[in-house]
Amino acid sequence: MVIDRRKATLFAGATVLRLVLFYGFSSLPQLLTGRVEISTPVTSYKRLLEGLFLYTHGLSPYDGGVFFQAPLLLSLFSLIPFTLLSLVTPLLYILLDLVSANALIQIADSCESTCSRLFISPRKHVKWDSLTIGAAYLFNPLTIATCVGRPTSVFTNCAILLATAKAIEGKYFNSMLALALASYLSLYPALLLPPLLLLCHDQQEKQDQNRLKIDSKDASKLLSFIPMCFGVFIGAISGLLYISYLLTGGSWEFLSSTYGVQLLLPDLTPNVGLWWYFFIEMFDSFREFFLGVFWLHLAGYVGGLCLRIRKQPLFVITTMLGICAVFKPYPSISDVSLYFGLLPLYRHVFPLMRYTFFAVATLLYATLLGPAFYYLWIYAGSGNANFFYAITLVWSLGLSVVVADSLFAVLRDEWEFDRPEMKGKDVRRI
Repeated sequence: MVIDRRKATLFAGATVLRLVLFYGFSSLPQLLTGRVEISTPVTSYKRLLEGLFLYTHGLSPYDGGVFFQAPLLLSLFSLIPFTLLSLVTPLLYILLDLVSANALIQIADSCESTCSRLFISPRKHVKWDSLTIGAAYLFNPLTIATCVGRPTSVFTNCAILLATAKAIEGKYFNSMLALALASYLSLYPALLLPPLLLLCHDQQEKQDQNRLKIDSKDASKLLSFIPMCFGVFIGAISGLLYISYLLTGGSWEFLSSTYGVQLLLPDLTPNVGLWWYFFIEMFDSFREFFLGVFWLHLAGYVGGLCLRIRKQPLFVITTMLGICAVFKPYPSISDVSLYFGLLPLYRHVFPLMRYTFFAVATLLYATLLGPAFYYLWIYAGSGNANFFYAITLVWSLGLSVVVADSLFAVLRDEWEFDRPEMKGKDVRRI
């Protein structure tokens, strides 16, 4: 077995850094675990420990309106002796980061971002090495803070990257299983199903292309490919829900606590998203209407992106992750770290982006002032909720600019491929 020394060195460095932060600064994990930028009501490690305590003492963790996470997480963490939890948990989260980075490196090695089945970028030679992309993810301060803060969203991010990597390898069954796990844990990854199906289909057609030219009967199999993948996804979700039903003593109570809380937003704990303050100020008579509007707005991007950027399903997945990082009910910096992990795959379109400085400056501004405004509101008492919500709006603005600008750059890249005479020339929408 050949060991890649560069990858081993990268993973060793990332592991050592995280171990130093976990065990060398004992108060840091506890501090980051309580930060609203890292932990949300549906991913908080503290709430997981509360639910775990109730679960191990034979009580329902879903009775108190505090625990909103999947039952399988309780079963996983219950395998760790409570006295060793503070020692073993960091190792588990470090392992998840390494698995995620390895999946990201596999995605980068495939060159799917520059050479998909239906589109080859004219800038395909402008790219970063896969290990550079992996290093950017592992040493991203947002990724490190997420790992040390130990939200359960790390499990979701790992499952999403594994689903994407397996789809690119053409292993659609494994891809659907990983996406089902991610959707089971956090619900919103189900929105990635359409572009992931397209990605699986493209890879399957790549593998079968020569054989299909010989045997035309196999073409009919492609017509059943997407329903087959969808069936695997639904079957895996159903299996996970049934296992959860058994783990909770034959009760479906976890459904309303795990998924109902994300659909109906009963917990309005502040976070870096847009929903919490809006629904605090919302009159009860309009609540259901705007819940529907917000969810339709989030889900409405999927169809349009899949149709418009059909040639690049991996970019659709990347863009949807950026959109979810802004518009999902309970976002955190964990979602942003995942989006920023995939975005460097499109290094070749960075020169086409127009508002890079504005976006970076806005995100840095919000990153520095966000904790200060939260402190003024909660601890110093010299501010109010408007302080913190205003800075979250700036944060969301910066992310929205990055998402929109990268989308423009990819569309411009496709347009220049169709019209090479316009390469490098200014265009204006009329």
